[in-house]
Amino acid sequence: MSGFFAPLARLLAAFSIVLSMPAMAQEDGRWSIAIHGGAGTIARDNMTPEQDAAYREALRKALDAGAKVLREGGTAMDAIQAAIEPMEDDPLFNAGRGAVFTWDGDIELDASIMDGRTRDAGAIAGVRGIRHPIQLARKVMTESPHVMLSGEGAEKFAAEQGIEKMPSEWFKTERRRESLKRMKTEKLSAIDVDVKFGTVGAVALDQDGNMAAGTSTGGMTGKRWGRIGDAPIIGAGTYADNCSCAVSATGWGEFFIRAGVARMICARIDLGNEDSQLAADTVIAEVGEMGGDGGVIVVDRSGYALFSMNTSGMYRGRATSEGLSEVAIYADE
Repeated sequence: MSGFFAPLARLLAAFSIVLSMPAMAQEDGRWSIAIHGGAGTIARDNMTPEQDAAYREALRKALDAGAKVLREGGTAMDAIQAAIEPMEDDPLFNAGRGAVFTWDGDIELDASIMDGRTRDAGAIAGVRGIRHPIQLARKVMTESPHVMLSGEGAEKFAAEQGIEKMPSEWFKTERRRESLKRMKTEKLSAIDVDVKFGTVGAVALDQDGNMAAGTSTGGMTGKRWGRIGDAPIIGAGTYADNCSCAVSATGWGEFFIRAGVARMICARIDLGNEDSQLAADTVIAEVGEMGGDGGVIVVDRSGYALFSMNTSGMYRGRATSEGLSEVAIYADE
């Protein structure tokens, strides 16, 4: 019997050594990043050449900021924050400055971030006055024992951490004010007003093989009663795991929460029965069957950066160490 078990014991010992070895950096220095600035009814006929150019320039700025971090050997966590913050400052998007109005005319911001290496995560919901919600979400992850903070408690934590604040008027734009006015005057739903969801997000794989995902949003026009969407929900709007993928979502949050979109995509990839594009497309199709609209950006463990949407467009971009660098708006691009 001992002769039988000896080879097995040696095999198990060797296996335990492999498991205990630290993760090795990718030999080829491969990295990739994808970003989004929202999905929805985005048609060429409804976009002027100036609007088209402005969105592409904003996406390019964010993409280049994140790619620069990765190219120089930085972490996926730093890269997604670098990509998201310019979009939080840009009134073209529904995150930070330019976020949509609540029913009462306020601005309430949500964000989340996740480290695929450790599966640590941080999120904030319903905060006001925070210039970069993604930065605060990361502080929740690194400087608190919690995953999610909300409202006044999150704002108090932000003050303790020295997170930059801005006056309420800095966030408000006339375009968003008009959307709320139209919603109330014409008794429209948030979906009728928000023909496109301007949530922003980024996913990345760095040269050490670590992944990260982050999402930031102002929610939906006219939201009431402290409504929270999928963006700050780990597993719904954001998820990252080195074993599978990193995902950031944008769309009708209630459906993305119910479907557990981000986690479900990673789970399907982890099972290994289908490629990453099929996994994302299948989950987004399920969201559509439930009645929800939107899309996702995904980076898998091989470095493949992809998009999936059930809408006519999604503001998006991707870049890789192989030289790919592109931004796009419409679904047929």
